[in-house]
Amino acid sequence: MSMKFEIQPASNPTPEKDRVAKLVDPGFGRVFTDHMAVVRYSQAKGGWYEAKIEARANFQLDPAGAVLHYAQEIFEGLKAYKRDDGGVNLFRPDANARRFKDSADRMAMAQLPEDVFIEAVEQVVRIDRAWMPGGEGSLYLRPFMIASETFLGVKPSSEYIFAVIASPVGSYFKGGPAPVSIWVSENYTRAAVGGTGAVKCGGNYAASLRAQAEAIQHGCDQVVFLDAVERRYIEELGGMNVFFVFDDGSLSTPPLGTILPGITRDSIIALARDAGKTVREEPYSLDQWRKDAASGRLKEAFACGTAAVISPIGKVRSVSGDFEISGGAAGPVAMGLRKQLVDIQYGRTNDPHNWIRKVF
Repeated sequence: MSMKFEIQPASNPTPEKDRVAKLVDPGFGRVFTDHMAVVRYSQAKGGWYEAKIEARANFQLDPAGAVLHYAQEIFEGLKAYKRDDGGVNLFRPDANARRFKDSADRMAMAQLPEDVFIEAVEQVVRIDRAWMPGGEGSLYLRPFMIASETFLGVKPSSEYIFAVIASPVGSYFKGGPAPVSIWVSENYTRAAVGGTGAVKCGGNYAASLRAQAEAIQHGCDQVVFLDAVERRYIEELGGMNVFFVFDDGSLSTPPLGTILPGITRDSIIALARDAGKTVREEPYSLDQWRKDAASGRLKEAFACGTAAVISPIGKVRSVSGDFEISGGAAGPVAMGLRKQLVDIQYGRTNDPHNWIRKVF
């Protein structure tokens, strides 16, 4: 199914000097572009209709709008990257479109056709290309869908709004990736088998915030969750997947099921295997992590996700004691994979898996 987007440019876009000033140091997710994509869904109207690119504006939502009461909401995160030749790349938007569809399915929401998702993202990048930062900055894209039917019965909504907004972001780390410290959450869990752990829905993130606040109280940057059943196995961080690197050159990462199937995670597995490394997807316990860090068998640990790409993990803190990984420094495997991935995203090296989609 393909849809024609009606394009209605903003009548009063941000003046150029204001835009340039905002792009100097945009931070993350605080500055927004002038436009958004919106597509509506109604069961009564036979599905998706009214695809538009329009000025970014508030939604009108009834106080009984389903999303406000039963949290039928999903989202994605991806970036557009400016190449040296002035063109713009998207990185694996087809994978985001597919995951968005899977999330919708789990949350009993209408499924948006993948080509409509990609078209909406591309159109926003095209109309707001002047907002693309240079250097290691990028245009962060946030496609999302909310249940918009007005009712208070507990059932799947029959109406939805799909939208894409965009936010220019600077480099996630000023002066290169510094190793992060993480707090092991032993009181709170993120997801159980059969739950929504593999879905990118707001509720998962809401459930992680209390644990993240606890991490900050303990002087840590991030929280890492254990499995909900045995409270032994590492699952993922509040918003990132995690990898372990061993002295034999192999890597390990927690298996899918209750964690988000990260697109950065999947890309790292592919690049590591391209380089001839063994990558295992298997459970890894906190006790084992502590032992392997002490014995030197574990050489590196790092987190990965769209926003930060790769963050080395230097220190782990928990109720049962703290430990460091390789003296708390960023390791060569994490940094090598990060450079390789970023170079593919910005079009500075070849793209063996055809991950790049050129917008122009």
